[in-house]
Amino acid sequence: MNGNQAIVAALEDTRFHLGWYLADFSEEEMFVRPHPRANHAAWQVGNICLAEVNMIAEEIPDSSYPSLPEGFLSRHGTGVPEDGPDGYLTKAAFLALFEKIRANTIRLVEGLTETDLDRPCSGSMKDYAPTWGKLLILTSNHTLMHGGQIQVIRRVLGKPHLF
Repeated sequence: MNGNQAIVAALEDTRFHLGWYLADFSEEEMFVRPHPRANHAAWQVGNICLAEVNMIAEEIPDSSYPSLPEGFLSRHGTGVPEDGPDGYLTKAAFLALFEKIRANTIRLVEGLTETDLDRPCSGSMKDYAPTWGKLLILTSNHTLMHGGQIQVIRRVLGKPHLF
């Protein structure tokens, strides 16, 4: 396995896990907060989508991501999200958008050379991810981090432990 294949495997794994963690959530459960100052799952998934598009498109030319819905940045960026569901996508729409974005990221990685993975980042994430390869790994890890937060919501809801 080379570097590109390892990154693709990580992106595919976290794509699978996010869908698995949310598979038994109802629309209402997407807005449950495990703590008053914690984010709900709808915000989490939107933030994953927003970050993936913005972080990678800033660094890697011709990334060709789908356009995000109007108001997506203000709703899923930093800050405390609204309780919803007004202005949020449905669970199915969130997951479909995530699938399109992640499929695009995987295609992008498959088209890179191993030398590309060592190219330096120069944008807003350069201190966290100094190379394209590290940025792509960070993308997978960001999904995993939010997946951990969704696991806490699962426990609050009394759902089965999955992992």
